[in-house]
Amino acid sequence: MRIGIARPLSIVTLLLAAGIAPALAQQAPPAGGPPPAARPAGGGRPSGPPLQITSSAYSDGGAIPDKYTCVPGGFGTGVSPAVSWTNAPAGTASFILLFHDPDAHVRKSQIDVTHWLIYNIPGDSTGLPEGVKPDAPASVGVQANNIMGRPGYIGPCPPPVAPHHYTLELLALDTKLDLPAGASRDDVLKAADGHVLAGTAYIGLFHRSAPTQ
Repeated sequence: MRIGIARPLSIVTLLLAAGIAPALAQQAPPAGGPPPAARPAGGGRPSGPPLQITSSAYSDGGAIPDKYTCVPGGFGTGVSPAVSWTNAPAGTASFILLFHDPDAHVRKSQIDVTHWLIYNIPGDSTGLPEGVKPDAPASVGVQANNIMGRPGYIGPCPPPVAPHHYTLELLALDTKLDLPAGASRDDVLKAADGHVLAGTAYIGLFHRSAPTQ
């Protein structure tokens, strides 16, 4: 499922900069030529099955269970969902996984809420287990700072109105990132610019019930 939502320095922007999105506009080959899948896409990169991400915690476009949100104990709590992916492109050296709320706008700005960001996930990895801790070893990946200015996962916690679209975005990179501890989302995505091989997204919905009178 793909939902295009404008936001600063988004993964969609990085895909455009990497020349991946324009490949979708290629016309069909002439009669007798090879099928589209056999042609290079994205500036000469070999084509193949698209990168795909999924979660056993909830369906794409489905409701996020309370376990993974702030409901168990308030803002800043929650358990990270298990995430898996397939079809990493050839040459993948690392992955970035970003979990954010593009419906929220901090102080009425274009900045949305970063709930979790983990980078330098090994290129041969096919997913992350449920409940990744803030102090997980670097062999799992390096966690950048979330909206609270600290590494680790914080669950969805929107106002009790309409559901928000919580977005898991995965990037496959042709390199690992050399960043200091405490890197921000901007730091990570700027460092990734020019190294994106493929990207994909997965959406979960969540809203809190209004308090009873």
